[in-house]
Amino acid sequence: MSSIKAFLNPVQIGNREVIVSERFLGEDGKPSPFIIKPITQKENEQLIKKYTKVDKKGVETFNRTEYVQALTASAVVEPNLSDAKLQDKYGLGETETLKNMLLIGEFANLAQAVQELSGLDKDINKDIDEVKNE
Repeated sequence: MSSIKAFLNPVQIGNREVIVSERFLGEDGKPSPFIIKPITQKENEQLIKKYTKVDKKGVETFNRTEYVQALTASAVVEPNLSDAKLQDKYGLGETETLKNMLLIGEFANLAQAVQELSGLDKDINKDIDEVKNE
């Protein structure tokens, strides 16, 4: 039988630095890392709900692309995607800023790092389907 103490005091997963691009150079000439945080299941459920729509006939549609973009943006701690200067340059809103900042491969690398840090397999479809069926 397991001890409740183990569940009350889990090992905390900290933020992680990820180099997703060689294009963003710091003052030292080295690539600047993105700092990402893990996403909790509660945050994930809120995003799934936000990007799941039900039409008048009761048919659910899920916008997977916007979900992954929002999931990725919500995990970025640094750079601060809410920063006015970044948004002036790249677009309004954290997700739009991130999408305009990064090339396709860079975004894919960042999204994969966020999913891995948050404990998701590369195929997130199973997790999404489980939450939607609850």
